[in-house]
Amino acid sequence: MIFSRDRRPAGNSGTAPGRWQNDSGERRALPRFAVSATEELTDTADPRAPFSADKARLALSEALSASQPVVSAERFAGRHDTLAALITAIEQQRAHVVLYGERGIGKTSLIHVFAAVAQEARYLVLYGSCGVAARFDEMFLAFAGRIPLLYHADISPTADESEHRRSFADLLDKNHVGPRELADVLTQVVGTRVVLVLDEYDRVADAEFRRNVAELIKNLSDRAARVQLILTGVASNLDELIGFTPSIRRNIVGLAVGPMPASELDEILVQAEQASGMTFGGPARALVTRMAAGSPYLTRLLGQKAAARALDEGRTDVTPDDVTGGTEAVLAEWNAGLPRRVQAMLALPAVQKDWGLLIAAARASGTPDGWFTATDVAAELADGSPSGAGKALTGFSGETDLFDRDQSATGEPRFRFRTQGLAQLLGLSAALARAGR
Repeated sequence: MIFSRDRRPAGNSGTAPGRWQNDSGERRALPRFAVSATEELTDTADPRAPFSADKARLALSEALSASQPVVSAERFAGRHDTLAALITAIEQQRAHVVLYGERGIGKTSLIHVFAAVAQEARYLVLYGSCGVAARFDEMFLAFAGRIPLLYHADISPTADESEHRRSFADLLDKNHVGPRELADVLTQVVGTRVVLVLDEYDRVADAEFRRNVAELIKNLSDRAARVQLILTGVASNLDELIGFTPSIRRNIVGLAVGPMPASELDEILVQAEQASGMTFGGPARALVTRMAAGSPYLTRLLGQKAAARALDEGRTDVTPDDVTGGTEAVLAEWNAGLPRRVQAMLALPAVQKDWGLLIAAARASGTPDGWFTATDVAAELADGSPSGAGKALTGFSGETDLFDRDQSATGEPRFRFRTQGLAQLLGLSAALARAGR
């Protein structure tokens, strides 16, 4: 499109208001940020006012941020028992820890808050996020490079200035960083305790990486090193994340991170109220927690959308209608993010007819790798049978193309949603439908 100098589409010479004009023909003001990048309010907000919508939006962006993990103890809600168990495993049992659970359940937030608490106790906590192409030598050489050499048993605390700039990485052969070589160096840590966090460990595809981590855990444990590992990842049990490794099972504590109870999800909304001056009424709060189904991520997302809707209407009280409207907005955003092909498929009468089966499949897909069977789906249906569910799923993996189908494994075929995020959209859609009854 070519624009004229007054910012209206070229050729728009009529009297009808252009895209940048209001009905009176006046130029509309552009939308602007309410808060600066330094997190200071712009001049539009009166600092003397008892309540400011801009201040509330800023507070909500912190208290109910769903796009980033919680990194401060002040914003942390619930999970006190899990955090206490993690501290006990590290401090008293001197064990290595595996945190596992469903995606989006709050494992990374828990780790960040643990790190803050551990650093208060003068632990050195180093964080690394794993990827599909993660390499053992690169990741652990980077860890070693962040451990000051002044924590080495052979280095005097009064060493000269040159030693202050060195790290444990200087003691390693950059061309060969294996578990034994690492253990030889890390067992020399004194003056602190080091915790190495390998977040999203389930994404590691290299079997040798996993074998090296297991050997490192065994070597560090056998030599009573002051270095411990925490592995986190999507899994329904310990073996799914670390495999069957009897040699290190006695050195590991597995902690499951499950859905949060409604009382702990309530804490998230209470914190948002205290920070923003907004009020989530009892029915609205109950509706958020019911729709979130134990997910802190969804609690923050739905709470933020609902509160924003109330603010847009000049209110400080969040109602069930705000929650419903906010949920519909989330579903609209998620649906818009789906490929057009999938959107078209979901609108087909044949798909709409079996909507209940799709919802059941969404619930059954909550496995670490997303695969499920017809038997799993039938178990989610009140009157379903594996044979009937299997026939419908096979149909959806054919012409409709909503599922991948895997028959390579022994036993019945497995299915998985082909489009990422579709299962979550269906689950939230079902929760919204139930709330409207």
